[in-house]
Amino acid sequence: MARHHGPKCRLCRREGVKLFLKGARCHTAKCPIEGRSKPPGMHGWRRGRPSGYAVRLREKQKCKRYYGVLEKQFRRYFQMAQRAAGNTGENLLSLLERRLDNVLTICGFTVSRAQGRQLVTHRHVQVNGRAVDVCNYLVEEGDVIRPEPDDAVLDVVRARREEAGHPAPGWLEINDADLTVRVLRGPVREDVTAQVEDGLIVEFCSR
Repeated sequence: MARHHGPKCRLCRREGVKLFLKGARCHTAKCPIEGRSKPPGMHGWRRGRPSGYAVRLREKQKCKRYYGVLEKQFRRYFQMAQRAAGNTGENLLSLLERRLDNVLTICGFTVSRAQGRQLVTHRHVQVNGRAVDVCNYLVEEGDVIRPEPDDAVLDVVRARREEAGHPAPGWLEINDADLTVRVLRGPVREDVTAQVEDGLIVEFCSR
């Protein structure tokens, strides 16, 4: 599986916002974006106003990097969003939000989406009682997600959930007693955690 293996903090600095790619470190003063506002590179910040193309490109890149998907997969999600009824931008963000690695992260089971992908690919996660090893699995209404029972990683997940302590998004229901997550409905625009302008992304991908 192709993934970005370079320094993750450079991606945040390039987009100018925190993408929360390194988990707890992103919430501390050690986050490089706190002290270095310029994008990475030896030439520093380019002066002048970015073009319309550049603004839309950066918004698309920000969304891709936030959810950890590559270009070909992102284009496939966009085509799925176009075919679905309703607003294309909202459909796109809903699809990305429903990824299994993202669900594990927003529920506090993992500290980052990269860690969520690792749990899934190593078969530490069940959906409806069956182990799933595909991190881009799209959860559906009624699905029940949980770590593998009697697994060595179970105590680690429980500790992370207790440490996170944040409430579940409106479209998910978390049972802390047995560490299960039930999908109540599909996510809507208000549930999306990424701070992106979906209209700019649609304009870029539709050109």
